[in-house]
Amino acid sequence: MTEPAGDLTISDARDHLADVVSRAAYAGRITYVTRRGRRMAAIVPAGMAEAIERAEDAEDVTAAREALARIDAGDKPVSLADLRTELGL
Repeated sequence: MTEPAGDLTISDARDHLADVVSRAAYAGRITYVTRRGRRMAAIVPAGMAEAIERAEDAEDVTAAREALARIDAGDKPVSLADLRTELGL
């Protein structure tokens, strides 16, 4: 298989999955998987996905600590019912 251009159709990705995964793992290549020309997913190096997850977790921890600090400072917590109403759920 020649080096993918960065985007592969689902069927091409399926046909060459081992190669695509190897390129992600060993060359750090990101391959977008498309359906009807639209990007649907990406095959990325595991380290990159893990780094994104760690960053998201750190953001969640920071937001939780900030919320707890506001509550400790006297702010009233928002009830789940009020949050659903505010979000239109």
